[in-house]
Amino acid sequence: MFSRMRQRQLDPLSDQRFLCLVIDVYTSISDMEHLPIPKLPCLCGNFRRTSRALTRLYENALRPVDLRATQFTILQALTLAGEVTQSQLGEMLVMDSTTLSRTLRIMAREGWVAERRGNDRRERWLRLAKDGEAQFKRALPAWEKVQSRLRRQLGELSWKTFWKSHIRSQTW
Repeated sequence: MFSRMRQRQLDPLSDQRFLCLVIDVYTSISDMEHLPIPKLPCLCGNFRRTSRALTRLYENALRPVDLRATQFTILQALTLAGEVTQSQLGEMLVMDSTTLSRTLRIMAREGWVAERRGNDRRERWLRLAKDGEAQFKRALPAWEKVQSRLRRQLGELSWKTFWKSHIRSQTW
């Protein structure tokens, strides 16, 4: 699936080259290099397309441990952040409250997330439960394998370019 990934020398300041990186990531992980993938003139459209392909890749890797990519992301965020309010978690993940609430309800039912009420009855504090820590540790090798494959396929320069651009985009 990854064998046809093209290596490119990228200038982190070049939007056109970064757009090519996004398209290359998409075609590589979707195993679609043989199809004519249009270079959409919309950055949002390209990122959404790449995001769906990446999500599919991570979902397939996490399926054997019965975990969705969104659930892994929440487990990872809670591992790194510790106890946070649901509102803070939503802001960290740029996730709407309805989607987050639905996902957290499933995760709480599985025993992966523990919650407590705050001073205000509407406030919910969340933390990783023991079963959540165990689930995160079970999923980590699958996640690390995908990360390593993507890093190897993109090459070090493209990988670093992506992270620089990603960090820059979070400040928009």
